[in-house]
Amino acid sequence: MSILGNKVVRREDPRFLTGGGTYVENLKLDRPAYLVYVRSILAHARITGVDTEEAKAAPGVLGVFTGAEVTEALGLAPNVFPMFPAEMRRPYVAADVARYVGQPLVAVLAESRAAAVDAAELVLVDYEELPVVIDLEASATDEVVLFPDHGTNVLNRMSSEHQADFSGAEVVVAERIVNQRLTGAPIEPRAGAAWWTDDGRLIHWSACQGAHPTRDLLATVYGLEPAQVQVVVPDVGGGFGAKSRTYPEELALAWYARQLGRPVKWTETRSENVAAMPQGRGQIQYARLGGTRDGKITAYQLDVFQDAGAYPIIGAILAGMTQRMLTGVYEIANCGFNGTAVVTNKVSTTAYRGAGRPEATVAIERMIDRYAAEIGMDPAEVRRINLVPRFTQPYTTGIGTQYDSGDYPAALEMVLDKAGYAELRAEQARRRADGSTELLGIGLGVYVEITAGGPGGEFGSIELLPGGRMRVTSGATPAGQGHDTTWAMLVSEYTGVAMDDIEVIHGDTDAVDRGGLTVGSRSVQLAGSALVDAAGILIEKARNRAADQLEAALGDVVFDVEAGRFHVVGSPVPALGWADLAADAPEPLIAGTDFSAPMPTFPSGAHLAVVLVDTETGRVRLDRMVAVDDAGTIINPLLAEGQVHGGLAQGVAQALYEQIVYDESGNLLTSNFMDYMIVSATEMPSYEVHHIETPTWVNPLGAKGVGESGTIGSIPAVYNAVIDAVSHLGVRHLETPLSPERVWAALQPME
Repeated sequence: MSILGNKVVRREDPRFLTGGGTYVENLKLDRPAYLVYVRSILAHARITGVDTEEAKAAPGVLGVFTGAEVTEALGLAPNVFPMFPAEMRRPYVAADVARYVGQPLVAVLAESRAAAVDAAELVLVDYEELPVVIDLEASATDEVVLFPDHGTNVLNRMSSEHQADFSGAEVVVAERIVNQRLTGAPIEPRAGAAWWTDDGRLIHWSACQGAHPTRDLLATVYGLEPAQVQVVVPDVGGGFGAKSRTYPEELALAWYARQLGRPVKWTETRSENVAAMPQGRGQIQYARLGGTRDGKITAYQLDVFQDAGAYPIIGAILAGMTQRMLTGVYEIANCGFNGTAVVTNKVSTTAYRGAGRPEATVAIERMIDRYAAEIGMDPAEVRRINLVPRFTQPYTTGIGTQYDSGDYPAALEMVLDKAGYAELRAEQARRRADGSTELLGIGLGVYVEITAGGPGGEFGSIELLPGGRMRVTSGATPAGQGHDTTWAMLVSEYTGVAMDDIEVIHGDTDAVDRGGLTVGSRSVQLAGSALVDAAGILIEKARNRAADQLEAALGDVVFDVEAGRFHVVGSPVPALGWADLAADAPEPLIAGTDFSAPMPTFPSGAHLAVVLVDTETGRVRLDRMVAVDDAGTIINPLLAEGQVHGGLAQGVAQALYEQIVYDESGNLLTSNFMDYMIVSATEMPSYEVHHIETPTWVNPLGAKGVGESGTIGSIPAVYNAVIDAVSHLGVRHLETPLSPERVWAALQPME
């Protein structure tokens, strides 16, 4: 009987729940030095002097290194993408100019973290303040230029081949939509440890989302062959995209270790994490949507400004992903897009759960509701009229993106049915008629997103061990997704070996041949497919060995997967199990392969949020969250639901609570969890999660990604629900997060 599709409990959980996890911070090292950074207190300033003498003399201090010293030794960090301007490369430690509050200026290393913190407070930095640019649109004017040698703050401009033509639209609506900056707030902040072996190898432990890309980056920085670097990624306490790259302040650990001749450990504090770990979103959108008065969309245009922060990394290109997913689940041939990415005096932006796709969904889904309100039509009906019909072969959107498969109408109808949409509308009308001060709002978010959208494939291998056990190695690096359970399920399914007899190895470049980044919800469809292919290769090798031992022709030997045994066709006895084939074998049986897909996959779904809005205080309470998600073939529904649960929480948080705020001088005003309103279980209802399956033809599993779906669908659903609750009072649009203050202010009478 197949194990796939069953709710198999995560086998990682017992050790996590009983303190058995292994993290960089609890790595035991011989005589480590602890690193603390002195960080800039200004958003834009020339560094005119650094006095480290008192810090060097402090108890327990092993070394103090200025930006000038580090830069002289290491130069500037490599650009994440070659097309980024060379003038905008980030220093490991700033030597001349600080460009955001929290940028490292001096490295202090000591016998203990406490001693390093104390010494860091003794460092004196002299600044010459420079003009600050925080606003994206102001940055695009180049009145304040962050990199004078480059001459402009604009990193790139992108435009679709055609722009939308609104000449035939009977109704046109327009809005300015803000996707505010967010921080990933992983339970484990960034952490690293590095040391050199006697034979000159670099060993680096990192809490990141890809061991092999970090190894290759370190090899580049230090002029080493990749084989001279070992990167180990142990258990990782959350990443959400922010740990997808290893950043300059961690890449420099090996240089400090070389100077001191001992291991160096670094774990940032929570306040450092909020201020200095790259953030997500940061996109301003100007959206226009036109259509007929009977609900048919005829034109859609989206123009965006993307905040890259002070130094361009992943965030600088995410407007391209927004363009790619421009029209969402709708048939809109007449569409256009323009995007401008700019630098600002804030920490860099990077991938954050969804990375460009939530922004696209927020725009189109908000405009659908805005259009529905304008023409007086139910927003669910507008969606019905414009949805792409079910398809199982490639479909090309108006902006030119090719989708693999999907059934958007089925997802919409299911979420409406599961939520009891008609009854909710009746309850809404009753509250309005009764003059209730607690109004009910209903919001929809019908979405499609792209997963495994980046280049490259993934590696997996399976090795037969003595006794018939199996060892699985995967190039995918987990950060809480449940890879150990999923990989064991897949290998058990195809080989017949019990899950308990399958060990899984990942996150160690010495133990795993190669691997990519665990980003973009790519793991099951790429790494899982690699293991499926590897299992097929291993079984063929085993058939050859079984044929020799059974003294039979290869073509006559079959594999009974349920029994996990090889025998001659039509004669189940004698038979050889995996343990038999492993015994006295001249060489181990092992199969490794890389899997690359011909195109990305496009998960989809429909979310419905029900909110209660207190008109006297502006307080919003999320009452229900109904989610229907289509991730193709589901390997383990329990793990898939866990991913959706986490995604929903982060989407709700963006809509209602979380926001990174800088003042006009570039000071971070939301520097801790007292000011940055991170969502908790208290604010969340019990989710109602459902699935439909439209398998993809792109990989042998038929699987699409599910790690970001919850976020992408829930943001517009909650957003629309709040506006819907108060729309009869004249409110047409608000900015997120939809705080009580914002909602209350919108309800006050105009003077």
